[in-house]
Amino acid sequence: MNNISNNLEKFGFDKWLLEKVTPESLEQFDIARVVAVHKDSYTISNGEVDVLAELVGKLIFSAASPVDYPAVGDWVLANYYDGNTFAIIHEVLSRKSLLKRKTPGKKVDFQLIAANIDVAFIVQSLNENFNLRRLERYLVMVNEGKIQPIVLLSKSDLLDHEDITRIMDDIQKIMPDLQVVPFSNENESGLDSLKMIMQSGLTYCLLGSSGVGKTTLINNLLGESVYKTKTTSRKESKGRHATTHRQLIRLDSGAMIVDTPGMRELGNFSVGTGLDETFSEIITLAEKCHFSDCTHVGEKGCAVLGAVEKGQLSAERYQNYLKMTKESSYNEMSYLEKRKKDKQFGKLIKTVMKHKNSQKGT
Repeated sequence: MNNISNNLEKFGFDKWLLEKVTPESLEQFDIARVVAVHKDSYTISNGEVDVLAELVGKLIFSAASPVDYPAVGDWVLANYYDGNTFAIIHEVLSRKSLLKRKTPGKKVDFQLIAANIDVAFIVQSLNENFNLRRLERYLVMVNEGKIQPIVLLSKSDLLDHEDITRIMDDIQKIMPDLQVVPFSNENESGLDSLKMIMQSGLTYCLLGSSGVGKTTLINNLLGESVYKTKTTSRKESKGRHATTHRQLIRLDSGAMIVDTPGMRELGNFSVGTGLDETFSEIITLAEKCHFSDCTHVGEKGCAVLGAVEKGQLSAERYQNYLKMTKESSYNEMSYLEKRKKDKQFGKLIKTVMKHKNSQKGT
């Protein structure tokens, strides 16, 4: 099995990734990509065959956080066994990009979504699911991950052209350079435009709430109903997510797409870059504040508050920025405190074991 092949290149492997692999590793391991993440195992592919894989013990025990484990889209070094029907993952290669969020619930930790994504499709449906503030949350996550965002507006068959144009204008008022594509899974309008965007060898990711039509979109891109979808409630105009785990899907065009389960919670932390890029006009305004450490809450001479009062910055967008900034700071402090406690506990265990071993020797 060749370490480097045309199949790997078609699968997204490039010169940047190759430079991250030592010649010794190329001799000892095969390069593969994670195409699915299961509870205790992974499916990896060398571009020819997909096989079930597990992590080597050293990788499990050295992992300090969930970020150290493989995610869908990761490139890994692995050894194949039993006629290339099973593999052991030894190392996760450097990532070009990483999509992550706060773990749902009270626990403060990272949850990996996907790695090495070139473009993130943020899907919102043109009914009551559409929400500019939620869109901003997705944009923070995507921009933090160093990924190009594109907004897809599903269920365009539900609205007339004027209403769709108004919503697109609302989006581009806050993000003028953001590409927005309306489409319908029902009458397939806009799908050709979407297919033209997707390039061979690039990896895309679908992000959005349950029921916005992500899985149906993949079936339409594939040209057949490969993946199960669940019906949408007419009363609530909400669907139930059909995707239960993250997986990388290869299209006939050569493009690859990662489908993800719907996200009810979208907490962020350690997202300074994502916030700055998503709310760039607020960051520009902040440079004009009278105080360099202005919190933009009540200080005199605050250029941000001034823009809100003059109607140059929407109050809703301003409030969402403050909310996410505070949330991110709080979660980051909690996370650092947790890591500090983990380190202290680890040192305590080492001290106890050292003491026990010294007593055995006496």
